[in-house]
Amino acid sequence: MKKKVSISKLCVACGCCANSCPRGALVIHKGLYSISDEEKCVGCGKCADVCPACLISIIAKEGAAC
Repeated sequence: MKKKVSISKLCVACGCCANSCPRGALVIHKGLYSISDEEKCVGCGKCADVCPACLISIIAKEGAAC
């Protein structure tokens, strides 16, 4: 199953997720919040593991076959 990152709108751009991503799929947008590049993300969950506010979830991509 293909997975992707879901980031809450409560993100405060601490940068922990971006620093932990081995593929460089997460970036801090305008210093305000984190965004994910779905083309780079492999759904490993490292970003969710390090988020101090637990605002990141790993979910199934829409239309992805199991």
